[in-house]
Amino acid sequence: MSGEEEENAAELKIGDEFLKAKCLMNCEVALILEHKYEQLQQMSDDPMNQVSQVFEKSLQYVKRFSRYKNPDAVKQVREILSRYQLAEFELCVLGNLCPETVEEAIAMVPSIKTKGRAHDDEAIEKMLNDLSLIKKFE
Repeated sequence: MSGEEEENAAELKIGDEFLKAKCLMNCEVALILEHKYEQLQQMSDDPMNQVSQVFEKSLQYVKRFSRYKNPDAVKQVREILSRYQLAEFELCVLGNLCPETVEEAIAMVPSIKTKGRAHDDEAIEKMLNDLSLIKKFE
């Protein structure tokens, strides 16, 4: 057995490479892929000639599962979640899954409630309310 700690996302033990990595929400990936798709269309007379099946399926997936479609809303979601000093992993899970209650948020991302973090139920509730306002006015 190795001396390394076992990874556990519930406790935010996901390895240094993941803690330091920049994560993207589905809605952010959708914006990037849509922009690339438009570029490919402009460069070719036959746009399907330039797009691989993997690219096409990836674009379909992130568009289907993106909770936010408007680029301004996507930016606001990241800004709001960034205020709460979440790890990138936590930010993206909450941004992708859009929990409606504190209990759902904690069930999806248990690490937001771990000791030593400033996320009490009221702070989590405020964060969720801020996100729901963006979705409501999108």
